Amino acid sequence: MRHLLTLLFIAVLLVLPQLGATPEFWITQLNYIGLTSLVVLGLVLLTGVGGLTSFGQAAFVGLGAYTTAYLTARLGWSPWFNLLIGVAITMMVAYLLGAITLRLSGHFLPLCTLAWGLALYYLFGNLEFLGQYDGISGIAPLEFFGISLASGRNIYYLIWAFALLAMWGTRNLLNSRPGRAIRALKHGSGMAESFGVNMANYKVIVFVYAALLACVSGWLYAHYQRAVSPSPFGLNYGIEYLFMAVLGGAGSVWGAVLGSALVLSLKDQLQNWLPKLLNTDINFELIVFGILMVLILQYARDGLWPILHKAWEQVFGAAKRNQAAPPQAEPLPQRERPEAGSLVLEVNKIRKEFGGLVAVNDISFTLNAGQIMGLIGPNGAGKSTTFNLITGVLSATSGQVSFLGKRIDGQPAREISRLGVGRTFQHVQLLPTMTVLENVALGAHLRRKVGVVSAVLHTERRSEAELLHEAAVQLQRVGLGDYLYEEAGNLALGQQRILEIARALASDPLLLLLDEPAAGLRYKEKQELAKVLDQLRSEGMSILLVEHDMDFVMNLTDKLVVMDFGTKLAEGLPKEIQENPAVLEAYLGGIDDDLDLDQVNEPASAGAAL
Repeated sequence: MRHLLTLLFIAVLLVLPQLGATPEFWITQLNYIGLTSLVVLGLVLLTGVGGLTSFGQAAFVGLGAYTTAYLTARLGWSPWFNLLIGVAITMMVAYLLGAITLRLSGHFLPLCTLAWGLALYYLFGNLEFLGQYDGISGIAPLEFFGISLASGRNIYYLIWAFALLAMWGTRNLLNSRPGRAIRALKHGSGMAESFGVNMANYKVIVFVYAALLACVSGWLYAHYQRAVSPSPFGLNYGIEYLFMAVLGGAGSVWGAVLGSALVLSLKDQLQNWLPKLLNTDINFELIVFGILMVLILQYARDGLWPILHKAWEQVFGAAKRNQAAPPQAEPLPQRERPEAGSLVLEVNKIRKEFGGLVAVNDISFTLNAGQIMGLIGPNGAGKSTTFNLITGVLSATSGQVSFLGKRIDGQPAREISRLGVGRTFQHVQLLPTMTVLENVALGAHLRRKVGVVSAVLHTERRSEAELLHEAAVQLQRVGLGDYLYEEAGNLALGQQRILEIARALASDPLLLLLDEPAAGLRYKEKQELAKVLDQLRSEGMSILLVEHDMDFVMNLTDKLVVMDFGTKLAEGLPKEIQENPAVLEAYLGGIDDDLDLDQVNEPASAGAAL
C-alpha cells in the first residue's frame, strides 16, 4: 500500500504540467517546493536523524548557485559540467567546516553554524567578481538533449527528478549499514563506538551529504531564476529551512516534502490575506510562524508526518510481528577461536581515579578461553568501572589490560571492539525507535564494509542481506525471534537486556562482557539465558559477567572475583567464595558466633544478602 501511494504521488507530479487547466502559479509553487525539499531533506538527515543542528544550509545553496552562475555567465562553461564543479567545491568546503565545527557539542555547534553561514553570506555580497550585492544575471537556461528548460513547466520535471532521487537515495542510506550508524548519532554514540563505529567520521559524512543536497538545489535555483543575488542565501532562509524540517517531521524523509509544502503554501496565503485583514504592510507572517513553531514543539515535537504515518499504519498497516524473517543469506565469516584454556584476558593492577576518589584500586585477574568468570560485589564496588576500563570506554590511571597477548589499555572502544571484544551495558543502551532486528545488525557493523555511495545507490543488497540474516540468527538464538520488526523501545526491560546480548553476539566476539544480564528476567528466562551462555562457553567463547543474582552466578561461572570499594576482596571457585570469611563480612557486615555458616553459604542466602 505504501508503494502504491508513492507511485500515485509520482503519477500526479508527472501529469500536472501536462494539464492545460493547471495554473502557472501552481507549477511555480511546486518548483519551489521541490527546490526547498532538497535542502530540507539534508536537514532531516543532519538535524532530525543525526541530532546536529545547523542554521547555515542556505549558505551551501548559495555556494552551488554562485558557482554555476559565475562559470556559466562569465566564463561560458557548460551548466552540467558546472554542477560537478559546484559539488566538488561544496564537498571540500563542507568537509573543512565539518571537520572543525562538528567537534563542538551543545549550543556551541548551532552558534558556529550561524557564524560560518553569515560569513559565506557576506562573502557572496562583497566579492566584486560575484557582482557584490547586485549578484550575477544573464545565466543561460539548462538544455536537456536539445530541449530548453527555460520555462517553469519544463524545468519542473528536472527539479522533481532530483528531489525524488534524493528521497530515494536518503531512504536507502537510512536503511543500510551506514544509516544505522547515522541513526545512532543522536542518542547512542557511545554505545555505537563500543561496536567499532567511528562516530566522528559519520558526523562529517552526514554534514557533507546535507551540504551536497543544498548545493544541487542552488544549482537548479540559479538556472531556474536565471540570476542570483545574496539575499536568498542569508540567515533568515537558513532558519526557515530548519523550521520546515521541524514542522514536517525532522526524522522523516517524506516530512521534508510535507514541511516544505506547508510552509511555502502558508507563507504565500499569509502574505496575501494578513495585509488585508490587519490593514498593514508589516510582515506579520513571521509572528504567525513563530507561534506555529511554539505549538509544534509543544504538541508535536516529531513533526506532522509521523502523526499521519502512525494514523495510516493503524488503519492499513499489518502487524509488524507477523512479518517474515529476512531471507536466507551467506553466513558472515567468523573469527578463529583461541585454543581452549589459552589466556584471553589479563588485567594487571588497573587503577582508576576520579580526582581524589579511587574507583578501581589495582585490580588483577586473568580469564582463559572457554571460561565464564563472575565479577561480583556490593553496589558501588567498581565492577562496571572495571568493565569500562577493559572495553576502552574509560582510560585507566595506571595498570595494563591485555587481550590475546596484545595490550589494549589506552585504545579507544571502537579499536578494542575490532579485536573481538563485545559487551552489554549496566543501563540498557538501545535505539528505541529502531527495530529489534536493526539494533542487532548495528552490532555486526564491523563484519561488512559498505560505503555511503553504495548505500545511497542500493548496490549493497548482498552485504545488507547478510547482516540482517546474521542479526535474525542471533535473535532466534536468544529467544527473540518473534520480535524482529518490533521497535526496541516497546520491549520489556528484561527483553531489552536479552536484545543487548544478541547485539553483542552479532559482533562475533571472542570475549563477551555482560553487565547484569539477568536483571529484570523471570526465573525461566534466566534458565534459558544460562543455557545460551553455557553453549557459548562450549564453543570456546570467554565470558566476563557482572551479576547480583547469586543463584545464577554460582551455578554458571567457573570462577569468581569479588570486589568491594574498588579493591579485589577475593578470587576463586564459586564454592571457595561462598566459604570465604572476608566475602561474608563484606556482604553480611560481619559474622556472629551463633550464625550458622552452612546457611550463609547457601547460594539463595547470598542472593538475598545482595
